Amino acid sequence: MAERKRVPLHTKILIGLVAGAAVGGTLNSIMGAANPNLVFVADQITNPIGQLFLRLLLLIVVPLVFSSLVVGVAGLGDLRRVGRIGVKSFVYTLVISAISVVIGLTLANTIRPGERVSPEVGTQLAERYKADAEKRVESAIGGAQESDPAMLKVVKTIVPTNVFFSVARETPDMLGLMFFAVFLGACMTMVDKETAAPLLRVLEAVFAATEVAIQIIMRLAPYAVFCLLFTMTARFGFGLMISLGWFVLTVLLGLSLHMFGVYSASLALLSRVNPLEFFRRIKTVMITAFSTSSSNATLPTALRVSEENLGVPRDINSFVLTVGATANQNGTALYEGVTVLFLAQLAGVDLTLAQQLLVVYLAILGGVGTAGVPSGSIPFIIVVLSQINVNPALIAIILGVDRILDMCRTVLNVTGDLTIATYVARSEGFELMKETPKPAAVDL
Repeated sequence: MAERKRVPLHTKILIGLVAGAAVGGTLNSIMGAANPNLVFVADQITNPIGQLFLRLLLLIVVPLVFSSLVVGVAGLGDLRRVGRIGVKSFVYTLVISAISVVIGLTLANTIRPGERVSPEVGTQLAERYKADAEKRVESAIGGAQESDPAMLKVVKTIVPTNVFFSVARETPDMLGLMFFAVFLGACMTMVDKETAAPLLRVLEAVFAATEVAIQIIMRLAPYAVFCLLFTMTARFGFGLMISLGWFVLTVLLGLSLHMFGVYSASLALLSRVNPLEFFRRIKTVMITAFSTSSSNATLPTALRVSEENLGVPRDINSFVLTVGATANQNGTALYEGVTVLFLAQLAGVDLTLAQQLLVVYLAILGGVGTAGVPSGSIPFIIVVLSQINVNPALIAIILGVDRILDMCRTVLNVTGDLTIATYVARSEGFELMKETPKPAAVDL
């Protein structure tokens, strides 16, 4: 009897995603978000299952990032090569992030979504999410008031005084961890090979173990994705998407232009690969990014797929993708720019060219410093609103649709990381996508 053909993992995840959204949205429209039975299922069953999946992925991010970065940088073997790859990645990130913000602001100024929302709908949304918005504003503004001079703040953000404290938080300080890992890896290139070998073998074993953990966790992905999408649509339904349709449309149009316009041009001209084939080979990563809304949670899958399906060497992957998960957030930068202009238009504040240039500058910095976790950009948007004299409490209006847009912009963020990896690998002389994708990268 012929062996039954296995369904690819990305197909299973896509089925879970569509089914979860459809079932949750349908029950929300029939029963209402406040129905006790629906609330019980979402709070006690589907949300815990979805959060279990997310937390398992995030659980292995710290050992994965640390081991892969140290081994990857040490494997480069030459500090000049480390510096060269770092400079290429940094310059690419700044240029592409600037393009993404300009796209977002151009669309926001052209479509002007903030002027298309009726005052009644704006008032209803602000009231509905008022309590959540007040907590976020208090947290973000309170943290911003404890500000140091700009350059000192940069130093404190990047260089930790205690790396163990950095990773002991509920949300680890990934920038601090990555700085320490890169610094340690660079130092190991200057140590005698026999002396460095024992530690490298331990970290290689850690990295191998995390790869196995990824395979185990990803078996839960289709069911967890169903639960995550069910919970979201059961709570909020699709009504918010309609109420804020012009805002959602502006963001999605900007993300699409950047994904299929800017990235495709970069892939064809700089990486010299077929964009369609590239997107086909990374579809598992894109679906995982969409369902988890977290660049950090998607990192394990991205590392695996980039090496096996794109042909990017592990040492380049380890450096570019792990740093990119926090520092390269093109989708987030675009979203932040559009959101700030949208809320300013809604408040009747006409930003000058100088203020919009300030938004561009801050959004680029925000894209680099925003945490790669769900809703990581909200505190940054609140701070920017306060700096351009727009009421930060207006953030309440977009909280309901932030999660679905977070899912979309995370796809762009992660795709951007993979685009950088292919560019750096090609510039270092490696041939990409020369082999057929391995089934293990998409089938479990």
